[in-house]
Amino acid sequence: MKLRHAIILGISVIVLSACNFTLAADVTPPPDYVSPTPMPTLGPLFPASAPDINNGAAIYVEKCAPCHGDMGLGDGEQGKQLPVPVAALALPETARKASPASWFTMVSQGNLDRFMPPFTSLSEQERWDVVSYALTLHSTADQIATGKNLFESNCKDCAVKFSNLKMMSALSDNDLVQIIKSGRSDIPAFGSKFTDEQAFAVAAYLRTLTFALPATPAPASLTETSSTPVEVTALAEVTRDATNIPGNGNVSGSINNKTGAALPSNLKVTLRSYEHGTDSNATPQEIATFNAKINPDGTYDFANVEMPENRIYRAEITLDGITYQSQFGIVTAGMRELALSPITVYAITDDYSALHMDALQMYFDYANEQNVQMLAVYSFTNTSDKAVIVKVKDGKEIPFIKLPKGSMDIGYQESPDNPVPFIFIDNNSFAILPSESAYGLIAFASLAKEKKIQVDQAVVLPVAEVMLLVPEGVAAEGTTLTDGGPHEFRGGKFNLYTSTAIDANGSISFTLSGAPKNTAVAPDFTQNLDLVIGGLAFGAVLIIAGVWMYWRKRLEEDNEEGGGLDNSESVMDAIIALDDLHHAGKLSKEAYKKRRDELKNMLKRKS
Repeated sequence: MKLRHAIILGISVIVLSACNFTLAADVTPPPDYVSPTPMPTLGPLFPASAPDINNGAAIYVEKCAPCHGDMGLGDGEQGKQLPVPVAALALPETARKASPASWFTMVSQGNLDRFMPPFTSLSEQERWDVVSYALTLHSTADQIATGKNLFESNCKDCAVKFSNLKMMSALSDNDLVQIIKSGRSDIPAFGSKFTDEQAFAVAAYLRTLTFALPATPAPASLTETSSTPVEVTALAEVTRDATNIPGNGNVSGSINNKTGAALPSNLKVTLRSYEHGTDSNATPQEIATFNAKINPDGTYDFANVEMPENRIYRAEITLDGITYQSQFGIVTAGMRELALSPITVYAITDDYSALHMDALQMYFDYANEQNVQMLAVYSFTNTSDKAVIVKVKDGKEIPFIKLPKGSMDIGYQESPDNPVPFIFIDNNSFAILPSESAYGLIAFASLAKEKKIQVDQAVVLPVAEVMLLVPEGVAAEGTTLTDGGPHEFRGGKFNLYTSTAIDANGSISFTLSGAPKNTAVAPDFTQNLDLVIGGLAFGAVLIIAGVWMYWRKRLEEDNEEGGGLDNSESVMDAIIALDDLHHAGKLSKEAYKKRRDELKNMLKRKS
């Protein structure tokens, strides 16, 4: 039953995933209910300033490419692991019907239907930047050049109209083609004799009139990189002389020193250079590294480095065992000076009291026949001025996170929308950087299923708020618990309990009893929901994608050499669960067929 349960857990975590909850019409709030801060409403659906698609490209690499793919073809490594297809943003049939405003809304509010979180960690302008860049992925340099020539030959004086950010944000390429061919009250039908191909070329060019910088069309190089460094072997460390070389330029940056002490005099900065080979669909390859000393004022310069269009650069330094990186910088046509974002470094501490635990949410699932599965979501901040170093004991114990006594099958997952990703130092330690925004950490565990389950949940750090969510038919009893009553969320019914704050090194104890009326969670649970869970509003965005990928990885590890599916019955359970997903429209036909064939072959071997 492992696979079925993993699927149910993945779907169920939607309940824990909303960034800010609003009161649903069919929910009666508990007596002490305090209305949480609602999700911020969108402001004007056009940018305050012209979008910078170079900045958008860098954001796309970090936030979007892991799912949507480097080229925007929906083939990112993380996206492949989701149970639904990921939108191929670079396909003309997808992009031409989208307006910047519609994609901005999607990026801002998310789409849980498609496992996409709201990217509230980005500012409004950053969201406009990345949306504007994404809308170039279906264009080419030749197409834009053709469109420019056609436009300037037929309606050059119209340019001011198509530079209007408010107007252009509301128009898709299809809308622009309609205007180009048919005109409107203030714009002549200057392209009435254009072919569709010519009209779409003009539309691609018109989009560039709204950009802060000259557009670089859907560069193949924006297959740039995933959010993790590319592993390459046999890299050349380049030594440069001081001679100016035509076509070369300078890459510069600075260190934002927040350690409270002077930087080491021998501290070096490494500049990494990436580009694509002949296969534009392949992951970018690191082609060279450059090392330099940091200047006394904290700046650094790399002179006479190659500056071909679409070359990608990133700088990094290692201090106190932590590798800090700049954002990616991308060379545009004719660029000779590339300034990378500052690299901020911090003093370090292993004092976990620097973390503030804002909330703990616990969900209990009874779908497994032998065990009750628990998912605990911790929301916390590091408002100190130091990076907190976390050492994981035996790969299974995070010092400031405790799980109930008797927990089995323990695992952890970082929230995929943390304000700053955890920096992994080695296999047993990572760093949490200072941030005013909340981090999320998801803990998984199993408890033995009994008639009455005693849960003793200890905490290391004080926890401001606690919430429990159990299936309908299951009751929780504890001296500090307040019964929030039943809550119905489309596809499932649950009982809600809240608790007062827990002091440092304290605990909360309660007993779970009863049996769920329905152990299955309906597929439509993944639809957009208006949810309220007591008075608690999550600060961190915890989404189904990260949980799904965690459980999928666990299952794949379990299933190696037949490990997790150890008998024909468990394989049949996996096939049934796979069928359920496919019938619910959560798996593509190709992925479904491939996995089903693998399971059928496994079943033959075990029969």
